[in-house]
Amino acid sequence: MLYKTTLSVAHTSVILLSLITAISCFELHLPQKVSHIVDSLQYTCGQFLQKQQIFALYDKQNFTEIVNQNIKGIEERVLSQLLEQRLESESQNDYYTANSQNWPIDLDQYSESFVIRITSEDEFIKYLIFKEAKALHISIWEQSVGLIDLKVDRDQMHRLLYNVESRILERRTRSVDSPVSEYKVQLMIGDLPQRIYETYPSTEVTSLQALGEFPSFQNLSNAFFEDFRTLETIYDWFEEIQREFPKLVSINWIGQTYEGRDLKALHVRGKHSGNKTVVVTGGMHAREWISVTSACYAVHKLLQNYADGHHKEAKYLDKLDFLFVPVLNPDGYEYSFNEDRLWRKNRQETYMPRCFGIDIDHSFDYHFVKSEDLPCGEEYSGESPFESIESEVWNNFLNRTKEEHKIYGYIDLHSYSQTVLYPYAYSCEILPRDEENLIELGYGIARAIRKSTGKKYQVLKACEDRDADLLPDLGGGTALDYMYHNRAYWAFQIKLRDSGNHGFLLPKKFIYPVGTEVYASIQYFCSFVLNLEG
Repeated sequence: MLYKTTLSVAHTSVILLSLITAISCFELHLPQKVSHIVDSLQYTCGQFLQKQQIFALYDKQNFTEIVNQNIKGIEERVLSQLLEQRLESESQNDYYTANSQNWPIDLDQYSESFVIRITSEDEFIKYLIFKEAKALHISIWEQSVGLIDLKVDRDQMHRLLYNVESRILERRTRSVDSPVSEYKVQLMIGDLPQRIYETYPSTEVTSLQALGEFPSFQNLSNAFFEDFRTLETIYDWFEEIQREFPKLVSINWIGQTYEGRDLKALHVRGKHSGNKTVVVTGGMHAREWISVTSACYAVHKLLQNYADGHHKEAKYLDKLDFLFVPVLNPDGYEYSFNEDRLWRKNRQETYMPRCFGIDIDHSFDYHFVKSEDLPCGEEYSGESPFESIESEVWNNFLNRTKEEHKIYGYIDLHSYSQTVLYPYAYSCEILPRDEENLIELGYGIARAIRKSTGKKYQVLKACEDRDADLLPDLGGGTALDYMYHNRAYWAFQIKLRDSGNHGFLLPKKFIYPVGTEVYASIQYFCSFVLNLEG
């Protein structure tokens, strides 16, 4: 009986409170003695009216019409900018006027696509966009703090915005306390075929010999860095640089890829055995060509400066060894040259027919998390650690040579966003050892880059860049975390230019300036390791 009485009192209290709230909301006249109660309910009243207005809106209009109206202005603005960019491209000498038989690849496969950027500080919005993009099989180019870049066509953009706006509206109907969800959409790349066309070499060169005869290695390298190069041309250049510096350079065979290509490293030896080793990798993601040329450029500058008698390089090669792996994903890199410029993964078979490739940078055995992507997805991690052949043979190589290479530093080159990232990628809750020195070194690298070309690079924890705490599989199994935890004392991932206007599709005019930035970062890194700075 006591239980029933208590329940009745509770019900009575709720009813009285509801009546007072309703009376205050509809502005009925009340005795003075209860006016203070009404005043205290003003906020509740505002919530009540807001929710009633939302439901009234649903009574008057169809839900679909409301959402479409909300996104109409966004779509119209983006499509208007898209039209302007494509009209401008068609008025210039570009792929539109080139004979399609002379195209490096089929550019029509990109004719309906463009790249948009969605910015928001709202974690709910970022989560929504990412999940909806995955559900719609939209290619995610870049995600970082407050932004996500997406390659879409018109239908994908409409469906994405519709789904996101619908979820926002649904959240508001469930709770009028929910914060106002704001986001901005802008066009980044309107004419994708043209941007892709601009990245290919002006003349077809499939080997170093095709570049012609040169009086010196310096002249040969100058020609080599005038364009992005095929895998065969890069490996030919390896042979030339070994011939030019036989006492310093050797070519190490790491292993073979799924399609039978060699995975090679350039070993630049110091004067003494047992030196500290600095490892630099590039091309882990096939479409990130600038990371490949920048790694090669760093080798060139290191050796050329040493040959020219530069003091710093003499110090480096007195006390350091270097391992450069410019193309860690040979199969994917070749595929991006010959079939799909925007290919990301390697090219090995998966359990799903006609879905090829594993994201190498999600397949290392440190906090590996099986990705939500199916094998056709761009970030498919494989089913288990080291399932990607390239990560496995790289790990085996490091195990075989661990007595020879005492790895102190690791730099992994990627693109894009102009960011220096330090561990960990898998979680922001776990602090790396010696975090203070990592941060100091990261900002030193960014400062060295700014001094070299004036470009600003931000410094972040890798987990923040990948939103790992929001979506854990994005930060799992990375080369950065694996090398830092198991191999290297200091490790960084540097995401090179640009900030999104070209994305992965930097024209060849950027080869030298970005290469200069990478070498400036390696110089600072080496000086830090040897305690030469300050």
